Amino acid sequence: MSMAGEDIQWSSADGLSLYARAYGPATARLTVLCIHGLTRNHKDFEPMIAALPPAFRFIAVDVRGRGRSAHDPEPDNYNPRVYAKDMGLLLDKLGLDRVALIGTSMGGLISLMMMRTMPKRIAGVVLNDVGPVVEKTGIARIAGYAGKVRPVTGWDSAAEAVRTIQGAAFPDMPDERWMDFARRTYRELPTGEVVLDYDPGIARSLGKVKPGLLANFALWRLFGGLRKAPLLVVRGEMSDILSAKTAAEMVRRHPDAKLAAVPRVGHAPILDEPEAVLALTEFLTRLETKA
Repeated sequence: MSMAGEDIQWSSADGLSLYARAYGPATARLTVLCIHGLTRNHKDFEPMIAALPPAFRFIAVDVRGRGRSAHDPEPDNYNPRVYAKDMGLLLDKLGLDRVALIGTSMGGLISLMMMRTMPKRIAGVVLNDVGPVVEKTGIARIAGYAGKVRPVTGWDSAAEAVRTIQGAAFPDMPDERWMDFARRTYRELPTGEVVLDYDPGIARSLGKVKPGLLANFALWRLFGGLRKAPLLVVRGEMSDILSAKTAAEMVRRHPDAKLAAVPRVGHAPILDEPEAVLALTEFLTRLETKA
């Protein structure tokens, strides 16, 4: 698909200016809302969109505090409930009554919340490397770098920083792709300074993630709300966030779910891997026929 896109701006209920980018034909039968992970932004989905058939329309968002969306002066608002409300207002602005969701990591938790609060608007859900049980080792790893990455001196330095943090999750990534990864994660200021493309304040939300029996029970109950929509679970086979056991249990508990495993990848698949592209194409095509 061509990566030419259309800018979308809307306002949150508390007055923040928010941003999204649309790709693909406005006349498509199926629109897919793409919601990124904790420290990412709408650019995270561009490799996936480029690899998928051009029949679908994709709306990739910058969740508040990321990318071209405004930073929130109140860091406590950096939580999935608030994010889900923002997504609902985006759908209202675009006049979209029904969409599919692709949620990566934190974006998957937002998708669960949307399914609870606006189920009739959700045609189907893709959860990318996230589920009702979030592994402690993965949370600890993300907490170790979110909002704490050292400043870089330019784009080469940014690519090396990304490789240092993410290299274990993508051991087979070619050297030249780390620069692409950096350009999706950092931005260049008018001064020429290269900085991470998110508000460091988002890291505060990680301190409120308490993996444990009560948290898992609540998330499994939230997951139960997905039963009315088709589900695709994508898991990186080396993931330290979504275990193979949890992914299998998610599929077992859901009446209409499939699991796609991406080999030699950790958290989280970029979704342009052949296994992911095949599974996504089949899933979205099926939803399109019902649109």
